[in-house]
Amino acid sequence: MTEKTKEETQLWNGTVPQDAPQGLQDSLFSSESDNSLYFTYSGRSNTLEVRDLTYQVDIASQVPWFEQLAQFKIPWRSHSSQDSCELGIRNLSFKVRSGQMLAIIGSSGCGRASLLDVITGRDHGGKMKSGQIWINGQPSTPQLVRKCVAHVRQHDQLLPNLTVRETLAFIAQMRLPRTFSQAQRDKRVEDVIAELRLRQCANTRVGNTYVRGVSGGERRRVSIGVQLLWNPGILILDEPTSGLDSFTAHNLVTTLSRLAKGNRLVLISLHQPRSDIFRLFDLVLLMTSGTPIYLGAAQHMVQYFTSIGHPCPRYSNPADFYVDLTSIDRRSKEQEAATTEKAQSLAALFLEKVQGFDDFLWKAEAKELNTSTHTVSPTLTQDTDCGAAAELPGMIQQFSTLIRRQISNDFRDLPTLLIHGSEACLMSLIIGFLYYGHGAKQLSFMDTAALLFMIGALIPFNVILDVVSKCHSERSMLYYELEDGLYTAGPYFFAKILGELPEHCAYVIIYAMPIYWLTNLRPIPELFLLHFLLVWLVVFCCRTMALAASAMLPTFHMSSFFCNALYNSFYLTAGFMINLDNLWIVPAWISKLSFLRWCFSGLMQIQFNGHLYTTQVGNFTFSVLGDTMVSAMDLNTHPLYAIYLIVIGISYGFLFLYYLSLKLIKQKSVQDW
Repeated sequence: MTEKTKEETQLWNGTVPQDAPQGLQDSLFSSESDNSLYFTYSGRSNTLEVRDLTYQVDIASQVPWFEQLAQFKIPWRSHSSQDSCELGIRNLSFKVRSGQMLAIIGSSGCGRASLLDVITGRDHGGKMKSGQIWINGQPSTPQLVRKCVAHVRQHDQLLPNLTVRETLAFIAQMRLPRTFSQAQRDKRVEDVIAELRLRQCANTRVGNTYVRGVSGGERRRVSIGVQLLWNPGILILDEPTSGLDSFTAHNLVTTLSRLAKGNRLVLISLHQPRSDIFRLFDLVLLMTSGTPIYLGAAQHMVQYFTSIGHPCPRYSNPADFYVDLTSIDRRSKEQEAATTEKAQSLAALFLEKVQGFDDFLWKAEAKELNTSTHTVSPTLTQDTDCGAAAELPGMIQQFSTLIRRQISNDFRDLPTLLIHGSEACLMSLIIGFLYYGHGAKQLSFMDTAALLFMIGALIPFNVILDVVSKCHSERSMLYYELEDGLYTAGPYFFAKILGELPEHCAYVIIYAMPIYWLTNLRPIPELFLLHFLLVWLVVFCCRTMALAASAMLPTFHMSSFFCNALYNSFYLTAGFMINLDNLWIVPAWISKLSFLRWCFSGLMQIQFNGHLYTTQVGNFTFSVLGDTMVSAMDLNTHPLYAIYLIVIGISYGFLFLYYLSLKLIKQKSVQDW
């Protein structure tokens, strides 16, 4: 039995006995054949140190405020409850350096996510009770983290209609320092593509669930490339293999291992990696309930647990076996108490064994240690120190890059553009042909009023869902890019507004022009231009309302519900359903803010004011001045120029709310509720 255990330990340590079969001496798992480094970090060596970290998680704060309201809870009171707080990490210490890849493994709830949140400074709803995080010998600050640490999230947040090369090129324009020339930026993009083995799909769209593009593993590599572009010394990845098949996951971790050999510090969190992935790790941190059970070289993990009486069974994956060994079984109180006691004893034993080490890593005997140091290629140019302040592109360059990225992504989505154009054209033709055919016969006043109300009120409703849906599809990416400091809210705000103007103009032209001529409205060029401008403004105002709601509210359903409720309020108080004189005080105030009311009022004035309207009642024919009829509906209270100014003012109000929401209300992206 002892001989078998020794043989298994040697196998996982990477040393195979001389008399072992040839098959055992060969690599059990294939890796990428090209192991050359294209993109090496050539700055000074980086260190990440965690000292006596104890971190408390507030469970209640992790629940979105709207879900708490749905459960009849008051959000700010639930945060004060001590019952909702629990320790996510207990007395954790370690120190890792460049050239190493540290894998954090453990069962669900072991503290992996909390540790990454603390290191990256994104500890939402948590509190450090004690301890410190040190980066390169300095206490961690948000500014230092932003300059040294790149964080790749678990979910890919990329624009689907851009190619891989375009995605990286746009990020290079915003993230690399001003001192870089365009040739240097292009070379950096090509180096990252080569390093991440993306050459075969560089000109393929990124894609998503609905747009066909690159594979899942390639998309994950693009997400890594977005962070790798600015050549960070510390690379942190949250569940990089989630959702990938075993072969793709192995190749991805091989790439990360190669990046670590390029003088980088790579830290990844995983659930239970398969055996060939486990062999790629330099260091492993095994946690349970926020407490370290093992921290040391991956190749010595079996040896450590064997020495304390828990050998890994033959042909078993150490990651699977030891994660199961240290997991808390919560199926019953007795099993939970027993497994918790076992995990605590293993944690206490490990802390006792590493107390004398400065880096808190368990080490085997000196003769078995195989600590490799990675040298930096002398042919590469030196990068800026991670602690040094690099002058990033200014707001003008951020705006120009963002608007080009926005237009490129939107106009690549041809199916959506065709659907929107067809929708506008179809609605225009339906309304136009409804009133077409009366020839020289004049429409009645009420028919014309109904037509003008429909022109201003029907098409904006279709715009709402489109804008809200598009904004929420980009919300997670926007949240993370603002959090990473890729750009500020100002350039994104102007790029979003101006980038959508071409599509907006085309949409209104397709909708407004056929209706005007099919329904035989007054064929005067000046009146047509005034009519078209007012329709353009009211549709734009509706878009700004949808943008503001999408930025203020955290889910698609809440934003669409809010917009629909507000739009219906404006619709009912626009002066067509009920005369404005007959509104009581609350809907009267809503009516003053209703852009549909001002649009209806303006369209009525354009068609009727200054025009002698002839109507027939029985055998009698009357000629009535159009101004009188418009005034009877209380739609002539403001001159036409004031109506344009009011609609523009309402648009600016919604734009201000949108900008304020981008600046101040940055709820973390959540799933639809």
